[in-house]
Amino acid sequence: MEDKLKVTLNEYLPLRDIVFNTLRQAILKGELEPGERLMEIQLADRLGVSRTPIREAIRKLELEGLVVMIPRKGAEVARITEKDLNDVLEVRCSLEELAVELACEKITKEELEALRKSMDDFKAAIHEKDVTISAEKDVTFHDIIFQATRNDRLIQILNNLREQMYRYRVEYLKDLESHAILVNEHQEIYDSIEKKDVEKAKESIKKHIYNQVVGVSKTIKYER
Repeated sequence: MEDKLKVTLNEYLPLRDIVFNTLRQAILKGELEPGERLMEIQLADRLGVSRTPIREAIRKLELEGLVVMIPRKGAEVARITEKDLNDVLEVRCSLEELAVELACEKITKEELEALRKSMDDFKAAIHEKDVTISAEKDVTFHDIIFQATRNDRLIQILNNLREQMYRYRVEYLKDLESHAILVNEHQEIYDSIEKKDVEKAKESIKKHIYNQVVGVSKTIKYER
């Protein structure tokens, strides 16, 4: 199997930051799975770097809550807890209800067209059963709605939350039964925004997020 964990060099960033970003994205995308041990030597070999930037990256990931240190075992990818999931999705639900309300009022024809295209792109990725691309297309769909709010502070908060959501999106998309549901939910959200039906839009986004809670709960084993 091809190793997806690769360092992309950037002349403007120190190596430790590049390694940190690489490992962070690998965790968020599920390439490094919850509970997986992070062995410094193995990671250094895979990324073609020394152990020092690996060690520094692991410390930063621990501060972000994406990595935990286990006595006598070392570092491992933090497992998804039920409380973490519920906390993040509760906040997301409230913010996205506000986002669709504002989008119903302010979205342009060009943004509606972009939203429709992103919906079709998501459907195509789902058809190909590509979890990573599907997750990225799902992010794009929601980002267009966020931008349509014209509320910079709301967009900033939602963008900060987006990366925390990425882990849950990937886990949910691993459940093949969720795919048809997600496609239908995107259609409902799009239709309600196009019709400027605020109550229907809020109801649709709430159902969309609630189903994600249920879906993730089915596919993962929580760390109690």
